[in-house]
Amino acid sequence: MNGPAIRIHPADDVVIARRQLLPGTLLMEECVSVTGLVPPGHKVAIRAIPQGAPVRRYNQVIGIAKTPIAAGQHVHTHNLAFSDFARAHAPGVDAHPTSYAESPATFEGIVRADGRIATRNYVGVLTSVNCSATVARAIADHFRRDIHPEALAKYPNVDGVIALTHGAGCATASDGEPLQVLRRTLGGYARHANFAAILVVGLGCETNQIAGLMEQEGLQAGTALHAFNIQETGGTAKTVAHGTELVQWLLEDANRVERQKVPASHITVGLQCGGSDGYSGLSANPALGAAVDRLVAHGGTAILSETPEIYGGEHLLTRRAVSPEVAQKLIARIRWWERYCERNDAAMDNNPSAGNKAGGLTTILEKSLGAIAKSGTTNLVDVYEYAEPVTAHGLVFMDTPGYDPVSATGQVAGGANLICFTTGRGSAYGCAPSPSLKLGTNTELWQRQEDDVDINCGEIIDGTCDVDAMGERIFRLMLATASGRRTKSELHGYGQNEFVPWALGAVM
Repeated sequence: MNGPAIRIHPADDVVIARRQLLPGTLLMEECVSVTGLVPPGHKVAIRAIPQGAPVRRYNQVIGIAKTPIAAGQHVHTHNLAFSDFARAHAPGVDAHPTSYAESPATFEGIVRADGRIATRNYVGVLTSVNCSATVARAIADHFRRDIHPEALAKYPNVDGVIALTHGAGCATASDGEPLQVLRRTLGGYARHANFAAILVVGLGCETNQIAGLMEQEGLQAGTALHAFNIQETGGTAKTVAHGTELVQWLLEDANRVERQKVPASHITVGLQCGGSDGYSGLSANPALGAAVDRLVAHGGTAILSETPEIYGGEHLLTRRAVSPEVAQKLIARIRWWERYCERNDAAMDNNPSAGNKAGGLTTILEKSLGAIAKSGTTNLVDVYEYAEPVTAHGLVFMDTPGYDPVSATGQVAGGANLICFTTGRGSAYGCAPSPSLKLGTNTELWQRQEDDVDINCGEIIDGTCDVDAMGERIFRLMLATASGRRTKSELHGYGQNEFVPWALGAVM
């Protein structure tokens, strides 16, 4: 870790530049001289690679050489291309018994009357359709601390009143999958432990009728759940006034909470990576994986997602599956995505993004291998549909798109009460009602954007900390955050605009 480049595995064809490498830089351990300018986080060939030959990083194929590549040459989009290959799934061969901690860790959680455990305490305003978004926001804005600091002054135990709006709810089939998925997502938020109470606001004539939402999701109106629509309440002004009055009344009860010590097994963390770079798979992602191993050992749950961003590395997860059935569920989701892309004239290898490539990632195979490192080494115990309630403990997978807001929305709907988000380029993100921790992959990002990043995993690249020690720091930060410690994204007010349910199907 002290030289100019980092080798991940003895069988790799490339090493990763720790800093900008100039022509003539000697990589002493590789006995190779760099032949051109190589940016930080990018790849350097450490042996000659013939045209058409596979190129390996993490001891896994990340693509094929488009042209002959000489030792010391920069390896990137100009000479490396995506190539499909047969995956060695071998379900369960790498599964192993989980070693649970003798003294389970704890955090200061909020215990709801029905036994659910919360990490935050919000009052939420959900919308059935885009048409009621303005009203929902007007209700929540009445209680914004930055606009009306006096509105919540008497309620110190309430984290806020938030409106979660979306662009769907109409112009879709009344009995199709798109509406079912939207309702499942809204239902997951309505049941989320981090909400002390919920308002559901509709227009009245939309396809996503509130009655249908309540029926599908088994929701019942009561003291903590109120539903109404604009047309029946008498228009915009009257609906805003009605909603504001209800929230004012609900705040009294929401404030009557006290945090108490509960086991870490009540933490469900959604794993995200966005704005990734060539260091993601070396620092923040494996460190988060080390934290996940600790969380699982203490009985907690981690949700890995972003199906297009595990593509090409899914065999590493099926090999850790607890049963052939779990492995097959994951493979089935991969096949669904291949068909989905084909129907929409897209391709699974249309990733990485421009920012990912600038940071050193070349193919989706390379990006996926780094992303999977977030999952640690524990067993894969189950696979879930988007926004489906997660009931298992341990590492699970939820099928979501790779787009971070959509993916995390599904995780929170499934029960995630904490999000851990790794970034190498500097993603700005939050996910109310669940707090979101940002893990930076490199020190330069930390120095440039410290007010957005909660922990600097770039110390691993710098050689001042190792992956396991950083994993312990992240795990302790998880516990502190679940106990009420504010994250950087919470301090900036992120979270309401990042509610983005997965929009499936045609808009009619």
